[in-house]
Amino acid sequence: MSTLYSVGLMNQLGDAFEAAGYTPDDVTKLRTSPQLGALKQVLLGYAEIKLLEPVIDLDAAPFVPNDWKVEEHQKGGTFRWDPVKVKLYLSKLQSKGKYIGGHDLRKELAGQPVFNARLLDYLLAHPQLIPEEWKGKYIFFWGTIYHHSSGDLCVRYLCWGDGQWQWGYDWLGSDWSVDSPAALRAS
Repeated sequence: MSTLYSVGLMNQLGDAFEAAGYTPDDVTKLRTSPQLGALKQVLLGYAEIKLLEPVIDLDAAPFVPNDWKVEEHQKGGTFRWDPVKVKLYLSKLQSKGKYIGGHDLRKELAGQPVFNARLLDYLLAHPQLIPEEWKGKYIFFWGTIYHHSSGDLCVRYLCWGDGQWQWGYDWLGSDWSVDSPAALRAS
């Protein structure tokens, strides 16, 4: 046990870790990290931390809920996350406050650079990356079409609800409105 640091100093450090969102596991990793010395260089102004851009493998197989099957999964290569590279697309009918049927919207999106459910699942695992302006919308990932256990086709979406980001789905037999954009690659 250290005699250099008082219990009061250790409590201050613990409070700071908690305020910054550290978990006990994070503190253990920090204590055993070979990079701990490098953090002192950051504190002294001799080094800086550069966050890595997340890279998502859009070619990998998507998550498939129990008893569902994948009808179609459009691969998308690797994608470096940048919200500016994501366009929220609305059909002309949707943008005029009307509705478009899911099957018609699927035809309209054919050939478009739609994102698949791999991006949806990556964002759910890293919700701090999701833009605030996406709240209040149901962001659909049309690059992956599922067969629901009932046999109907559906598309998964990302939405904010109950104080957290979560996924849901809608049937292709449903109508899509202005609050249901498709996630596309911005050009």
